[in-house]
Amino acid sequence: MVVVSSSAPVVGGGSAVVGDRLNRCWRVLATGLCFTIFGLGGLFVPCLVYPALLLCVRSNERRQHLSQAVIHYSFRWFVALMRFVGVLSYEVRGSERLQRRGLLILANHPSLIDVVFLISFVRHADCIVKAALARNPFTRGPITAAGFITNSGGAELLDDCLHSLRAGNNLIIFPEGTRTPLQGQVRLQRGAAHVAVKGRIAITPVHIHSSLPMLTKGTSWWKVPQRKPHFTIEVREDIAVNPFCDAAHSEVLAARQVTEHLSEQLFREPSRASA
Repeated sequence: MVVVSSSAPVVGGGSAVVGDRLNRCWRVLATGLCFTIFGLGGLFVPCLVYPALLLCVRSNERRQHLSQAVIHYSFRWFVALMRFVGVLSYEVRGSERLQRRGLLILANHPSLIDVVFLISFVRHADCIVKAALARNPFTRGPITAAGFITNSGGAELLDDCLHSLRAGNNLIIFPEGTRTPLQGQVRLQRGAAHVAVKGRIAITPVHIHSSLPMLTKGTSWWKVPQRKPHFTIEVREDIAVNPFCDAAHSEVLAARQVTEHLSEQLFREPSRASA
Protein backbone atom coordinates (compact mmCIF):
# COMPACT_ATOMS: atom_id res chain seq x y z
CA MET A 1 0.00 0.00 0.00
CA VAL A 2 1.27 3.41 -0.90
CA VAL A 3 0.26 6.18 1.49
CA VAL A 4 0.21 9.71 0.11
CA SER A 5 0.76 12.33 2.77
CA SER A 6 -1.82 15.11 2.87
CA SER A 7 0.99 17.55 3.62
CA ALA A 8 2.74 16.96 0.32
CA PRO A 9 3.17 20.19 -1.66
CA VAL A 10 0.82 20.78 -4.54
CA VAL A 11 2.95 21.77 -7.49
CA GLY A 12 0.08 23.28 -9.45
CA GLY A 13 -1.07 25.37 -6.50
CA GLY A 14 2.43 26.69 -5.87
CA SER A 15 2.80 27.66 -9.51
CA ALA A 16 -0.50 29.51 -9.35
CA VAL A 17 0.65 31.49 -6.30
CA VAL A 18 3.92 32.42 -7.99
CA GLY A 19 2.02 33.38 -11.13
CA ASP A 20 -0.34 35.63 -9.12
CA ARG A 21 2.61 37.35 -7.45
CA LEU A 22 4.37 37.94 -10.74
CA ASN A 23 1.16 39.25 -12.27
CA ARG A 24 0.67 41.65 -9.39
CA CYS A 25 4.27 42.88 -9.64
CA TRP A 26 3.75 43.49 -13.33
CA ARG A 27 0.53 45.42 -12.68
CA VAL A 28 2.36 47.66 -10.20
CA LEU A 29 4.99 48.43 -12.84
CA ALA A 30 2.36 48.84 -15.56
CA THR A 31 0.30 51.18 -13.37
CA GLY A 32 3.37 53.32 -12.74
CA LEU A 33 4.10 53.37 -16.46
CA CYS A 34 0.54 54.45 -17.24
CA PHE A 35 0.63 57.25 -14.69
CA THR A 36 3.97 58.44 -16.06
CA ILE A 37 2.56 58.54 -19.59
CA PHE A 38 -0.54 60.36 -18.32
CA GLY A 39 1.62 62.99 -16.62
CA LEU A 40 3.76 63.49 -19.71
CA GLY A 41 0.61 63.89 -21.76
CA GLY A 42 -0.55 66.58 -19.36
CA LEU A 43 2.64 68.49 -20.13
CA PHE A 44 2.51 67.82 -23.87
CA VAL A 45 -0.90 69.45 -24.34
CA PRO A 46 -0.06 72.90 -22.88
CA CYS A 47 3.43 72.96 -24.42
CA LEU A 48 2.57 71.95 -27.97
CA VAL A 49 -1.10 71.29 -28.71
CA TYR A 50 -2.70 74.29 -27.04
CA PRO A 51 -0.24 76.89 -28.48
CA ALA A 52 -0.80 75.36 -31.92
CA LEU A 53 -4.55 75.78 -31.52
CA LEU A 54 -4.09 79.39 -30.41
CA LEU A 55 -2.08 80.12 -33.54
CA CYS A 56 -4.20 78.21 -36.05
CA VAL A 57 -7.77 78.58 -34.74
CA ARG A 58 -9.20 82.05 -34.15
CA SER A 59 -12.65 81.10 -32.88
CA ASN A 60 -12.71 80.45 -29.12
CA GLU A 61 -15.66 78.09 -29.50
CA ARG A 62 -13.99 76.10 -32.27
CA ARG A 63 -10.73 75.97 -30.29
CA GLN A 64 -12.56 74.65 -27.24
CA HIS A 65 -14.32 71.94 -29.27
CA LEU A 66 -11.03 70.84 -30.79
CA SER A 67 -9.40 70.77 -27.35
CA GLN A 68 -12.25 68.63 -26.03
CA ALA A 69 -11.76 66.24 -28.95
CA VAL A 70 -8.02 66.00 -28.23
CA ILE A 71 -8.70 65.13 -24.59
CA HIS A 72 -11.47 62.68 -25.54
CA TYR A 73 -9.30 60.68 -27.92
CA SER A 74 -6.26 60.92 -25.64
CA PHE A 75 -8.25 59.49 -22.74
CA ARG A 76 -9.70 56.80 -25.00
CA TRP A 77 -6.18 55.80 -26.00
CA PHE A 78 -5.10 55.86 -22.34
CA VAL A 79 -7.96 53.58 -21.28
CA ALA A 80 -7.06 51.19 -24.11
CA LEU A 81 -3.44 51.28 -22.92
CA MET A 82 -4.44 50.33 -19.36
CA ARG A 83 -6.41 47.39 -20.70
CA PHE A 84 -3.63 46.36 -23.11
CA VAL A 85 -0.90 46.24 -20.44
CA GLY A 86 -3.19 44.34 -18.07
CA VAL A 87 -3.84 46.99 -15.42
CA LEU A 88 -7.60 46.47 -15.69
CA SER A 89 -10.44 45.30 -17.91
CA TYR A 90 -13.78 47.00 -18.49
CA GLU A 91 -17.14 46.90 -20.22
CA VAL A 92 -19.68 49.62 -21.01
CA ARG A 93 -23.41 49.02 -20.96
CA GLY A 94 -25.90 51.44 -22.50
CA SER A 95 -23.20 53.43 -24.27
CA GLU A 96 -25.72 54.48 -26.94
CA ARG A 97 -27.31 56.79 -24.35
CA LEU A 98 -24.12 58.84 -24.33
CA GLN A 99 -24.32 59.60 -28.05
CA ARG A 100 -26.34 62.79 -27.48
CA ARG A 101 -25.66 66.46 -26.77
CA GLY A 102 -26.47 68.55 -23.72
CA LEU A 103 -26.43 65.64 -21.26
CA LEU A 104 -26.20 66.10 -17.51
CA ILE A 105 -24.23 62.98 -16.57
CA LEU A 106 -24.14 62.18 -12.86
CA ALA A 107 -21.98 59.27 -11.73
CA ASN A 108 -20.73 57.63 -8.58
CA HIS A 109 -17.03 57.95 -7.92
CA PRO A 110 -15.30 54.77 -6.66
CA SER A 111 -11.94 55.28 -8.39
CA LEU A 112 -9.45 57.98 -9.32
CA ILE A 113 -9.79 57.12 -13.03
CA ASP A 114 -13.60 57.48 -13.24
CA VAL A 115 -13.42 60.82 -15.03
CA VAL A 116 -10.89 59.38 -17.48
CA PHE A 117 -13.31 56.56 -18.27
CA LEU A 118 -16.28 58.87 -18.79
CA ILE A 119 -14.50 61.46 -20.92
CA SER A 120 -13.09 58.67 -23.08
CA PHE A 121 -16.67 57.53 -23.85
CA VAL A 122 -18.33 60.97 -24.09
CA ARG A 123 -17.80 63.48 -26.89
CA HIS A 124 -18.06 67.23 -26.15
CA ALA A 125 -17.44 66.52 -22.47
CA ASP A 126 -17.28 69.23 -19.84
CA CYS A 127 -16.75 68.70 -16.13
CA ILE A 128 -16.28 70.53 -12.86
CA VAL A 129 -12.71 70.41 -11.58
CA LYS A 130 -11.13 71.57 -8.37
CA ALA A 131 -9.38 74.91 -8.48
CA ALA A 132 -6.16 73.20 -7.36
CA LEU A 133 -6.15 71.06 -10.52
CA ALA A 134 -6.32 74.21 -12.64
CA ARG A 135 -3.01 75.24 -11.05
CA ASN A 136 -1.35 71.81 -11.32
CA PRO A 137 1.24 71.78 -14.16
CA PHE A 138 0.16 68.27 -15.22
CA THR A 139 -3.55 69.10 -15.50
CA ARG A 140 -3.66 72.86 -16.08
CA GLY A 141 -3.14 72.55 -19.85
CA PRO A 142 -6.07 70.23 -20.64
CA ILE A 143 -8.38 72.08 -18.25
CA THR A 144 -7.62 75.47 -19.78
CA ALA A 145 -7.76 74.23 -23.35
CA ALA A 146 -11.12 72.49 -22.99
CA GLY A 147 -12.71 75.26 -20.94
CA PHE A 148 -13.62 72.97 -18.05
CA ILE A 149 -15.57 74.60 -15.23
CA THR A 150 -13.50 75.44 -12.15
CA ASN A 151 -15.14 74.91 -8.79
CA SER A 152 -14.07 78.10 -7.09
CA GLY A 153 -17.02 78.00 -4.71
CA GLY A 154 -18.65 81.08 -6.19
CA ALA A 155 -22.33 81.64 -6.84
CA GLU A 156 -21.68 81.71 -10.58
CA LEU A 157 -20.95 77.95 -10.65
CA LEU A 158 -24.61 77.09 -11.26
CA ASP A 159 -24.85 79.56 -14.14
CA ASP A 160 -21.62 78.18 -15.64
CA CYS A 161 -23.06 74.66 -15.59
CA LEU A 162 -26.31 75.71 -17.26
CA HIS A 163 -24.43 77.73 -19.88
CA SER A 164 -22.27 74.70 -20.71
CA LEU A 165 -25.29 72.42 -21.08
CA ARG A 166 -27.20 74.90 -23.24
CA ALA A 167 -24.13 75.22 -25.46
CA GLY A 168 -24.44 71.50 -26.21
CA ASN A 169 -21.71 70.20 -23.94
CA ASN A 170 -22.15 67.00 -21.94
CA LEU A 171 -21.52 67.95 -18.33
CA ILE A 172 -20.06 65.25 -16.07
CA ILE A 173 -20.55 65.68 -12.33
CA PHE A 174 -19.78 63.41 -9.39
CA PRO A 175 -22.47 64.36 -6.82
CA GLU A 176 -20.47 62.84 -3.96
CA GLY A 177 -17.90 65.59 -4.38
CA THR A 178 -15.07 63.14 -3.73
CA ARG A 179 -14.26 59.48 -4.23
CA THR A 180 -16.58 56.99 -2.57
CA PRO A 181 -15.15 55.80 0.76
CA LEU A 182 -14.73 52.05 1.17
CA GLN A 183 -16.61 52.22 4.45
CA GLY A 184 -19.27 54.52 5.81
CA GLN A 185 -22.45 56.02 4.45
CA VAL A 186 -22.47 57.62 1.01
CA ARG A 187 -24.06 61.06 0.91
CA LEU A 188 -24.69 63.11 -2.19
CA GLN A 189 -24.33 66.86 -2.35
CA ARG A 190 -27.31 68.72 -3.79
CA GLY A 191 -25.41 70.94 -6.20
CA ALA A 192 -25.90 68.60 -9.18
CA ALA A 193 -29.61 68.30 -8.44
CA HIS A 194 -29.90 72.09 -8.32
CA VAL A 195 -28.41 72.24 -11.83
CA ALA A 196 -31.00 69.72 -13.07
CA VAL A 197 -33.91 71.47 -11.36
CA LYS A 198 -32.90 75.00 -12.31
CA GLY A 199 -32.47 74.07 -15.96
CA ARG A 200 -35.28 71.47 -16.06
CA ILE A 201 -32.69 69.06 -17.50
CA ALA A 202 -33.06 65.29 -17.29
CA ILE A 203 -30.30 63.39 -15.49
CA THR A 204 -28.32 60.63 -17.20
CA PRO A 205 -27.13 58.43 -14.30
CA VAL A 206 -23.99 56.32 -14.68
CA HIS A 207 -23.05 53.59 -12.22
CA ILE A 208 -19.36 52.65 -12.09
CA HIS A 209 -18.52 49.35 -10.43
CA SER A 210 -15.13 47.73 -9.90
CA SER A 211 -14.84 44.04 -9.05
CA LEU A 212 -11.96 44.93 -6.69
CA PRO A 213 -11.11 48.31 -5.12
CA MET A 214 -8.56 50.22 -7.19
CA LEU A 215 -7.24 53.78 -6.77
CA THR A 216 -9.79 54.44 -4.06
CA LYS A 217 -9.83 57.39 -1.67
CA GLY A 218 -6.73 57.38 0.52
CA THR A 219 -5.05 54.50 -1.36
CA SER A 220 -1.65 54.94 -3.02
CA TRP A 221 -1.41 54.08 -6.71
CA TRP A 222 1.07 51.24 -6.17
CA LYS A 223 -1.33 49.35 -3.87
CA VAL A 224 -2.95 47.41 -6.69
CA PRO A 225 -5.55 44.67 -6.03
CA GLN A 226 -4.55 41.02 -5.71
CA ARG A 227 -6.11 40.34 -9.11
CA LYS A 228 -6.84 42.45 -12.16
CA PRO A 229 -10.02 44.46 -11.48
CA HIS A 230 -12.90 44.54 -13.93
CA PHE A 231 -14.81 47.81 -14.29
CA THR A 232 -18.45 47.87 -15.33
CA ILE A 233 -19.75 51.25 -16.52
CA GLU A 234 -23.53 51.13 -16.78
CA VAL A 235 -25.37 54.08 -18.37
CA ARG A 236 -28.90 53.94 -17.02
CA GLU A 237 -32.22 55.36 -18.16
CA ASP A 238 -32.64 59.13 -17.87
CA ILE A 239 -34.27 60.52 -14.75
CA ALA A 240 -36.83 63.20 -15.62
CA VAL A 241 -36.83 66.10 -13.15
CA ASN A 242 -40.01 67.81 -14.35
CA PRO A 243 -42.28 65.63 -12.15
CA PHE A 244 -40.23 66.61 -9.08
CA CYS A 245 -40.33 70.30 -10.04
CA ASP A 246 -44.08 70.26 -10.67
CA ALA A 247 -44.86 68.47 -7.39
CA ALA A 248 -42.57 70.50 -5.14
CA HIS A 249 -43.35 73.95 -3.76
CA SER A 250 -39.84 75.26 -4.35
CA GLU A 251 -36.67 74.49 -6.25
CA VAL A 252 -34.92 73.72 -2.96
CA LEU A 253 -37.45 71.03 -2.09
CA ALA A 254 -37.36 69.64 -5.63
CA ALA A 255 -33.55 69.42 -5.51
CA ARG A 256 -33.76 67.57 -2.20
CA GLN A 257 -36.21 65.04 -3.61
CA VAL A 258 -34.17 64.59 -6.78
CA THR A 259 -31.06 63.95 -4.66
CA GLU A 260 -32.87 61.29 -2.62
CA HIS A 261 -34.14 59.57 -5.77
CA LEU A 262 -30.71 59.79 -7.38
CA SER A 263 -29.13 58.14 -4.34
CA GLU A 264 -31.34 55.11 -4.86
CA GLN A 265 -30.74 54.92 -8.61
CA LEU A 266 -27.05 55.75 -8.72
CA PHE A 267 -25.82 53.16 -6.23
CA ARG A 268 -27.97 50.22 -7.29
CA GLU A 269 -25.67 47.39 -8.30
CA PRO A 270 -25.43 46.79 -12.06
CA SER A 271 -27.39 43.98 -13.65
CA ARG A 272 -25.56 40.71 -14.20
CA ALA A 273 -26.42 40.49 -17.88
CA SER A 274 -23.39 41.03 -20.08
CA ALA A 275 -23.23 43.99 -22.45
